[in-house]
Amino acid sequence: MLGYQPVMFFNDSFDYLNVAMDPYPHPLRPDGYSFLLVLLRPFHSFALVAAVQHLMGLGMGVMIYALLRRKFRLPGWGAALASAPVLLDAYQLQLEHLVLSDTMFTFLVMCAVTLLLWHDRPTWKIAAAVGLIVGLAWLTRSVGMPVLLGVLAYMLIRRSGWRLMAVTLTACMLPVLMYMGWYKADSDKFAITESNGIFLYARVYKFADCHQMKNLPVSEYPLCTEPANRLPNSQDGIWNARSPLNRYTGTRFSADNNALGNDFAKRAIIAQPLDYLQVVAHDFFRVFRWDRTVFPDPATYSQYEFEKKSRPLPDWHMPGGGTAAQDAKGYEHGNARTQVVEPFAGAARGYQDVVYLRGTMVGGILLLGLAGLVPLWRRFGGEALLPWTLATGLLLAPAATAEFDYRYVLPAVPLAALAAGIAFRPEARAAAAGWTRRLTGRGRVGAPEDARESEDAPESPKVPA
Repeated sequence: MLGYQPVMFFNDSFDYLNVAMDPYPHPLRPDGYSFLLVLLRPFHSFALVAAVQHLMGLGMGVMIYALLRRKFRLPGWGAALASAPVLLDAYQLQLEHLVLSDTMFTFLVMCAVTLLLWHDRPTWKIAAAVGLIVGLAWLTRSVGMPVLLGVLAYMLIRRSGWRLMAVTLTACMLPVLMYMGWYKADSDKFAITESNGIFLYARVYKFADCHQMKNLPVSEYPLCTEPANRLPNSQDGIWNARSPLNRYTGTRFSADNNALGNDFAKRAIIAQPLDYLQVVAHDFFRVFRWDRTVFPDPATYSQYEFEKKSRPLPDWHMPGGGTAAQDAKGYEHGNARTQVVEPFAGAARGYQDVVYLRGTMVGGILLLGLAGLVPLWRRFGGEALLPWTLATGLLLAPAATAEFDYRYVLPAVPLAALAAGIAFRPEARAAAAGWTRRLTGRGRVGAPEDARESEDAPESPKVPA
C-alpha cells in the first residue's frame, strides 16, 4: 500500500466505479462488487478500498489456517504452509490492491466453504448463511453460479438432507432474484447480465466454421470469419475493433447481440465438439505452465504487474455518463491517479519477480488435494471434495466459457491449498497407510480391514491450537 498509493486500476475497474457513482444494472458483469464500492463511497478513499481488500486476503489465510488446525488437526506448521500461497503470493497481493471484484468473490466463496466444513451437521441457519453468501458471490462474479451447484452437490453427497439443501438454494436465490427483478425493471429483461452469450461467442471465435453449421440463420452470417481473417486471441472476438460483433448496430452488450452470440456459439460447439474440447483443454492446461508469459497482449498483461510508472486515468466515455477519469476523481474527491512511491514500489517489484506461485506449483497443489481424496473414496473423498472440486471448477469455467486469463487462476488457489492441507489430516494419512500396506503386501494379516476401519472411523476430538 505504501508503494502504489492510493490504489491500482485495471481496465474493468472503471465499469465498477461507474456503477458505484450512480447505480444501474451493468449489462457486462453483475454489480455485487460495485455495491461494496457504494458502501465505502462516503469515505472518499481508495486507500480504504485497498485496505478492506487486503483484510479480505488476510481473512482467507486465517480461514485456511483455522480449518486445518482446529477442524482437521494438522500441526501448526502444516496449516501455516497451506495458508502461505494466499498470504505471500505477489500477484495475489497485487490483485487485492486493484479495484476489481476478484478478491471479494474469493473471500465470499471461502466464507461459504469454511461454514460448511466447520460444521459436520449444519443447522438450517448455517445452511441459510451459506446460501446467502453464495448468492452474493454469484452477484459479484457470474462464475458464482457453478459454485452453487458445487455446494449443493457436496451437501447431497454428505447426506445433509433435502430440507437443508432447499434452505441453501432458497437463501441463494433470494438476492439473485431481487437483482434480476431490478435488471428487468431497467432493461425489460429478467437476467443478471447480457454478456454470457457474447463471451461464449468469443470462446468459439477461433475455430467456428460456418460451413459445418447446419441451418445457420441469415442474421448470424456476420459472425462468420474465415481462418485467414481471424485475430490472434479469442477475446479479440469481443474487444478488437475488427470484431465481427461490430458488424451489428447498437451497443455491443445488448440483448439482441447476446442472443445471437449465444445461438451461434452453441451451433459451433454442436457442429465441432472436438475443436471446442481442444481449445478448452488448451486453456485449462495453460494454467499449469511453469513460465508466466505475456498474455493476452502487453497492454493487458502489464496491468497485472507492479509497474515503474503510473498510468494516467483514461478519458473513456462511460455508459452511465461522464468519463472514467471523472468517476475516479469523483469517488476519491481529489486526485485518484496511482502514485508510484519509491523505494517501496521498487521493493514490491523485486518481490513480485521472485515470490509468486508458478502454474506448475498450482498443478502440484491440486494433485496433492486429489491424492487426499483417494484414500477416503468410500466417503467420496470426505470434506476435501468441496474445496477441491470448486478449485478445479473455477479453473475450468473460464476455459469453457471465455478464455484463459491469469487473474482467473488466483481465486482457485485458496481452495486448492485448503484441499491439499486436508489431504494430510490424520484420518486420510491412516487410510493411505492401510492401503499402502495392502498394496505392498508388507502389512499383517487383516491389513485391508484395518484400512477400511481407518477410512470409516469417526473423527477424534479436536485439539486446541
